[in-house]
Amino acid sequence: MAWETSGGWQARSGSVSDTLVRESQRAFMSRVYGWMFAGLSVTGLVALFTATNEALLMQVIQWRWGLLIAQLGMVFVLSGMVNRLSGAAAGALFLAYSALTGLTFSVIFLIYTGSSIGGAFVMTAGAFGGMSLYGTLTKKDLSSWGTFLFMGLIGVVIASVVQIFVQSSMLSFVLSCAAVVVFAGLTAYDTQKLRQMHACAGAQPGGTLAINGALALYLDFINLFLALLRLFGDRR
Repeated sequence: MAWETSGGWQARSGSVSDTLVRESQRAFMSRVYGWMFAGLSVTGLVALFTATNEALLMQVIQWRWGLLIAQLGMVFVLSGMVNRLSGAAAGALFLAYSALTGLTFSVIFLIYTGSSIGGAFVMTAGAFGGMSLYGTLTKKDLSSWGTFLFMGLIGVVIASVVQIFVQSSMLSFVLSCAAVVVFAGLTAYDTQKLRQMHACAGAQPGGTLAINGALALYLDFINLFLALLRLFGDRR
């Protein structure tokens, strides 16, 4: 009887512990998605404001290469230094990067119709949500996807550079299809990896790990959106 009582206590203790872990993980992922949504909101608002301000839009077009270089530099700095920054500093830098992305994104309103941009956003939200849900619920270990997705990402980057000089419609189509596969896969992969990192590190929801996770998912969403827009967007 004493053994049964002890075993019952251990079972209840384990159940409570598992519940606390799940609650902590849910709080952490909610924080990640909250920061990601904030970043996307800043990007969208800045892009819309810039697109409706002709003088500012002309400045963006004039300085587009400098802005793109600054954008790349900022994302590398944020990725490399986020764990050494305070939560407030990391959050501010993430939102600044989101605003800078909004400036560079404003030019898509000159290339694509508003309805097709909205349609691409809805498709992206659906695809992102589905793949993120898969990464959350699947029992399969997605770590084996890492090498394939990384190689695919390198291929997309190289092909994007080639496309700048070649301007091939066929290459653009293949590149966009590949980008959809890569960034949809990365959405599921990053979602699962973030949950595993939280479990291993025991990170608090307010820590910089949440900012780092938000940046990863933000980049997955943005690049998936661009790929779908290139595939299905109506040009002006």
